[in-house]
Amino acid sequence: MAATDETGPAGQNTTAPGAPPPDGPPADPAPRARARARMPRWLPRAMVLALALIAVFQLGSWAFHQLTGLLINILIAFFLALAVEPAVSWMAARGVRRGFGTFLVFVGVLVVGAGFVTLLGSMLAEQIIKIVEDFPQYLDSVINWINTHFHTELRRVDIQENLLRSDWLRNYVQNSATGVLDVSAQVLGGLFRLLTVALFSFYFAADGPRLRRAICSVLPPARQTEVLRAWEIAVNKTGGYLYSRGLMALVSGLAHYVLLEFLDVPYAPVLAVWVGLVSQFIPTIGTYLAGALPMLIAFTVAPWYAVWVLVFVVVYQQFENYVLQPKLTARTVDIHPAVAFGSVVAGTALLGAVGALIAIPAVATLQAFLGAYVKRYDVTDDPRVLGHRGSGGTSAFGRRVRGLWPQRRPEGDGAERAAGAGVAGAGTAGSGAAGAAGPGDGGTAGAS
Repeated sequence: MAATDETGPAGQNTTAPGAPPPDGPPADPAPRARARARMPRWLPRAMVLALALIAVFQLGSWAFHQLTGLLINILIAFFLALAVEPAVSWMAARGVRRGFGTFLVFVGVLVVGAGFVTLLGSMLAEQIIKIVEDFPQYLDSVINWINTHFHTELRRVDIQENLLRSDWLRNYVQNSATGVLDVSAQVLGGLFRLLTVALFSFYFAADGPRLRRAICSVLPPARQTEVLRAWEIAVNKTGGYLYSRGLMALVSGLAHYVLLEFLDVPYAPVLAVWVGLVSQFIPTIGTYLAGALPMLIAFTVAPWYAVWVLVFVVVYQQFENYVLQPKLTARTVDIHPAVAFGSVVAGTALLGAVGALIAIPAVATLQAFLGAYVKRYDVTDDPRVLGHRGSGGTSAFGRRVRGLWPQRRPEGDGAERAAGAGVAGAGTAGSGAAGAAGPGDGGTAGAS
């Protein structure tokens, strides 16, 4: 019994051969759980960096929206400086200081602009005064026409009293009175914006070499060459665009002035200047927008005069598009009219009227700059490239359509048709004999 008691526990500890060893005591799970719950070292820094980037983005977005007006003014000033750069450089090459030359250019532009605004304002003021003075006569004629055709008894005095006592007029006067301050604020804001643009453009034009030197000083030599090349292209394209448009505006104004003087339309010089400027600096549709005002003034003289003005505007637009404009803009702004119109629409959508003015020179500059990096190849002489499907043969559709109708046979009796068949057979035999002789000739030629 003792041996059995002693061997009992020992028998329990022994394992059968081939059986896996028993598992040891269970490990403590606390260190493993703590290792899993521990935060990675890079996570706090990543969170701080993400929050900092979000804060910087929000701050930059807020600053950009606050400074949008200033940035647009600087962009306008930059393009104006590019436009006057050729004139300033021309005077600087002849001994005139750049600051004084820029001042002379700006004074000339200011004088021309002020003269145009003064003439146009005086014309519009006189027309408004004339319309107000003639309004009772127009109203009487309208009332008489209504009374005659609709058998009514309207009177001008009753209409004026009802109009003066109406709530619509009272509300309109009140809204106009409250809107005077808004209009004054907009006028003052426009003057301040104009002054800002003029100041920046003066500094950009007068200190152009210094500005280019400051930009190139932070760039490697290879980049400096590219920046200077892009700057030169921008100057040429912007200046060429404005000068070519100015020349076409002069031609258009002279042509319309001759027409308006011939028709004895009042304010012909001012209307001619209006047509010349608006038609050239608003692409594609500017001619028709500019022609609306002369048509209206001509209609007050005689209704048929407005028709003559419309016909002349359409004919001159075709002459300008196909004869005058290609010769003047071939070396300055050589872009497709569809591209020009699309760029104007895109510029208007992005920056409004400012985008419409600077869209074409910007696209022309980008096109000229990228043209040096685009490799071009010779185009094959495929008829589809030339705009037609080839001179020889008929298309499959044409052959199908032609096959729908039976071919007419030549008229004549049987003898004539038999004679014709005999002649055709002889011709075929002759051509066959010539074809048979062809290889012999070719062989002889090859042997020789």
